[in-house]
Amino acid sequence: MFRSYFPSSALLGAVLAAPGLAAPASANAFYDAAICKPPYTMDSGTALYEAAEKLAKPDTSMLTAYVYTLPEELGQDGFKSRQVVFAGTATGVLIEGLRADALAEHYQLTKERSTVFGTSSKGYARALPPEQQPQSDMGTVSIVARESPSLPGKTLLACEFVSKEDQAALDAFGKSGGK
Repeated sequence: MFRSYFPSSALLGAVLAAPGLAAPASANAFYDAAICKPPYTMDSGTALYEAAEKLAKPDTSMLTAYVYTLPEELGQDGFKSRQVVFAGTATGVLIEGLRADALAEHYQLTKERSTVFGTSSKGYARALPPEQQPQSDMGTVSIVARESPSLPGKTLLACEFVSKEDQAALDAFGKSGGK
């Protein structure tokens, strides 16, 4: 599903060998992926997606995302979840409660410049440092935390890849005042 954007990556081996992913049933591997450990690639996203498929059936009611409710709770640093999200070029978890501010403080995220075409009511992000960008010539991998009316009582924490073309479109949309 995800492999079409990125050719084979050396990170795939690292993802599959990472603690927690060696046994797909380890829920914390999904949380680690949401905080970009390792940084997102299509291969790492695919490996996690395939692991999620073995654990649960997705809720596909959100038009652009698959949400998997896992049989066990996952989380770190006081943030809890049971739901894993795959949306486009992002892998994340749905944190219980409206926790974007707390996540931003904990993971050193800064306020996003846009509301992603009005889909988020509050959003924070932090691009990974250049040495952690898997394919910086194609775009940027960031940790994001977003609240949205479409996710009542939940906060998306995700590792997402935004292509240079998509970022240029978002920037142009923002400069136009959203018109």
